[in-house]
Amino acid sequence: MYQSTSPRPAAVAFVRGPLPLLGPAFVAAIAYVDPGNFATNITAGATYGYLLVWVLVVSNVVAMLIQYLSAKAGIATGLNLGELCREVCPRRLTVVLWAQAEVIAIATDLAEVLGGAIALRLLFGLPLLVGGLITAVVAFALLGVQSRGARPFEVVITGMLLVVLGGFVYSLVAGGVDPAAIASGLEPRFEGTSSLLLATGMLGATVMPHVIYLHGSLTQHRYARATEEQRRGLLRSQRVDVISAMSLAGVINVSMLVVAARVLSDQVPPVTSIDAAYAGLGAALGPTAAVLFGLALLASSFAASGVGTLSGQVVMQGFLHRRIPIVLRRLVTLAPALVVIWIGVDVTQTLVLSQVVLSFGIPFALVPLVVFTRRRELMGTLVNHRSTTAAAVVVTAVVIALNLTLVWLTVAG
Repeated sequence: MYQSTSPRPAAVAFVRGPLPLLGPAFVAAIAYVDPGNFATNITAGATYGYLLVWVLVVSNVVAMLIQYLSAKAGIATGLNLGELCREVCPRRLTVVLWAQAEVIAIATDLAEVLGGAIALRLLFGLPLLVGGLITAVVAFALLGVQSRGARPFEVVITGMLLVVLGGFVYSLVAGGVDPAAIASGLEPRFEGTSSLLLATGMLGATVMPHVIYLHGSLTQHRYARATEEQRRGLLRSQRVDVISAMSLAGVINVSMLVVAARVLSDQVPPVTSIDAAYAGLGAALGPTAAVLFGLALLASSFAASGVGTLSGQVVMQGFLHRRIPIVLRRLVTLAPALVVIWIGVDVTQTLVLSQVVLSFGIPFALVPLVVFTRRRELMGTLVNHRSTTAAAVVVTAVVIALNLTLVWLTVAG
């Protein structure tokens, strides 16, 4: 099994039983229900009804596999994905992978800051620029919680995840559910280039590249992993963690689309923005539904922004073995979002396009992850089974094919 030449902090005592080991995947899960998901899922439901339910289901299964592999790599090697790239790949390739990961970090931050700004405007009437700055400040505060230990940070993030869930459960109950219509959306199909663009954005919003890098970091030093028993016990717990957290995120994402399809798809004019969704929910289901929607968006934005900043630190430390002051890093990734707000670009459309950018970043994280986790000299006895590697290869190929098809259709159109 591969061991890093970099100094490693001492591991804490081995913890028996799965429950105390749960948590890392719930931190990752908040990125799967960030403001980009609000934009893409609501747009999908309001525009195409239940047509793209299958995209969310497939994306969620893909997310489970990817986050499990990321956690497993951290457990088996003691390194996160960025560190593995630095120590295994050629220097030039490592720099290229780092550069694209930074672009992904900017696209991620763009979605989260815009989402927070929109939520604060809807709930309290604050200008977008002020709301964006408040979102950035809250992200710093969340990182302050993280500095006190992994568990307090996980509790806060999981609490915010439950706020998001509560907001949409209320709307589901108030608006009603049509099981037959939902089932009809499980048939894989598209309706033109626009639906393919939106599906790509939904994939980018559901499978988040930055938490692929982060998840291994959350598991690599937290528990003792010196013996085979400890590593396998930790891996079993992380399997439960990933399935639980990603299932919760999947329920939230499907709920977003179902609520939009049920309540917003027949509104005139058509719902094409988060603002319109907020107003539409209020008109159809009452002010409580609108307020809960706004609070869900706010909780999602705050939590995802904090996780995104943490991911950015992990990416730079992993690929380059360097850190920069977190304030400077935050300013660099925050600037594009503030510029978008300042020049008055359509924020919902910008959110959707940011998720498309994220979708293009997925293969750059997936390909190294699949390659590393299939190598016995790196993973030891936790190396992938052939079936796991085959599934991961198929997932990677489908994502790449989807993005290439999108480019071709867009250029041809």
